[in-house]
Amino acid sequence: MRNSTTLLRSGPAAAAAAALALTLAGPAAAAGISVSTTGSTVSVSTTACTQTNGQWGTASLLGSGQASFSQGRQVALSGTASGQSAAWSNVTPGTYTVIVMCSNGNTAGTQSVVVSSSPSPSVSPSASPSRGVMGGIGGGSADYGTVTMVAGGALVGAGLIATAWYLRRRGKPRHL
Repeated sequence: MRNSTTLLRSGPAAAAAAALALTLAGPAAAAGISVSTTGSTVSVSTTACTQTNGQWGTASLLGSGQASFSQGRQVALSGTASGQSAAWSNVTPGTYTVIVMCSNGNTAGTQSVVVSSSPSPSVSPSASPSRGVMGGIGGGSADYGTVTMVAGGALVGAGLIATAWYLRRRGKPRHL
């Protein structure tokens, strides 16, 4: 019976966590654009734009120092009613933001992309061009060598030994 009580208590928490995950994923999933890289070429595709006056819209590739749509490298969207696309070639490695503006003035979406010097694709969906803190488990900011790892292990070991010694000494009765 105890297991069912635990399940009943964790059920609402799991449902809330799932709802939060869907809510947070919503803006990225509903962005309306898909960005990819191949080597030094960045491509964007969308189905969100409608043709107005013979044009689908414009896509802009913003570098790190550029803040507005008009400051980036602009390319006209081409395609059909089932999908539009644009591409930029000879893009130098770095972090960029792709913004697609439909011809009716609506923004189809915004997405950050990392262009690396290797030919492997790398896409990073985001609502802003800021990369922020890149967290992780171990080595999130640097690749530590053997000496650093051994020194850290020695410090942890010394701390464990000192804690055990202190607790053992504290447990003995004191005699005058």
